[in-house]
Amino acid sequence: MTPRYPELRGRRVLVTGAASGIGYATACRFVAEGARVIALDVDARALAASFPSSSESVHPIVVDVADYGAMKKAFGEIEARFGGLDAAFANAGISIRHAFLDITIEEWRRVVDVNLHGVFHTAQLAARSMVASDGGVVTLMGSTNGMSAHPYYADYNATKAGVILLARTMALELAPKVRVNALCPGYVLTPMQRAEYTDDMLAAVNARIPLRRHAAPEEVAALVAFLASDEAAYITGQHIPIDGGETA
Repeated sequence: MTPRYPELRGRRVLVTGAASGIGYATACRFVAEGARVIALDVDARALAASFPSSSESVHPIVVDVADYGAMKKAFGEIEARFGGLDAAFANAGISIRHAFLDITIEEWRRVVDVNLHGVFHTAQLAARSMVASDGGVVTLMGSTNGMSAHPYYADYNATKAGVILLARTMALELAPKVRVNALCPGYVLTPMQRAEYTDDMLAAVNARIPLRRHAAPEEVAALVAFLASDEAAYITGQHIPIDGGETA
């Protein structure tokens, strides 16, 4: 594709959960824009399949965002190799579809560890780097699930509501040097969504969405790229739905 945002060329961009779904689409979008992407994922095999080796465009790092010590080590590598970050997308997340009464404490803790603690680790380490240099942009992965309740996702919903308020608080504290926003996608046809929903369930969801379809990961990636660009220079402290009109 022809780069839409020339100012992103050469910028250092971190993407977590980069091996598949929205993270992969976003990493590819930033590469197409000419950015240098640091691609983080816990799945070594998937990361190697998506980004076989380090290059001028993409530097993959295998790390669990929920492990703060491991994330500090990864950021030390990023600092040594790239000298800091210009943008970060804290995207990594998991969900487990189950009734509230059936959630095990192990499942609850893992979802919170990845979706909330992992986002915090990524956001704080990235923001520290940016504040110490020329500033930057941090985008957190929220969800429409953090804006209104969805049954069978109590743990996921709770983490996404937390991410939204984390982004808004960060924006207040870090302005004007660092802009922070939360994306709130509705239904996106990712491998995670595909694994949890049957064809009939997907069709029923589509019928409730005004645009009558799930989003493609690339559509969410386009919004991440826009928020990192200079055209979004006055946007901070927002949680932005991208949901085909569902919340309307």
